[in-house]
Amino acid sequence: MARDHGPQIKDDGLYEDLLKQGNSKEKAARIANAKAAGTIDHRSTHLEDRTKAELMDEAKEIGIEGRSKLDKAALVKAIRDHR
Repeated sequence: MARDHGPQIKDDGLYEDLLKQGNSKEKAARIANAKAAGTIDHRSTHLEDRTKAELMDEAKEIGIEGRSKLDKAALVKAIRDHR
């Protein structure tokens, strides 16, 4: 059984699994909470299907520096690495 990580973590089991996979606490919390809220959708998991402009918007939102110099493939990688 998953340990209770408090009210800020909405899916404790997924959070623990993500940590075991090597994700940061921040990334694991973000993914676990998005899954629990039902906000993970097709667009979230298939970044390659998005336009470069959409990727740039997300990169800006999550604070990826140097994003203006990245091509689409590099943006996908940077977003995945940040998640």
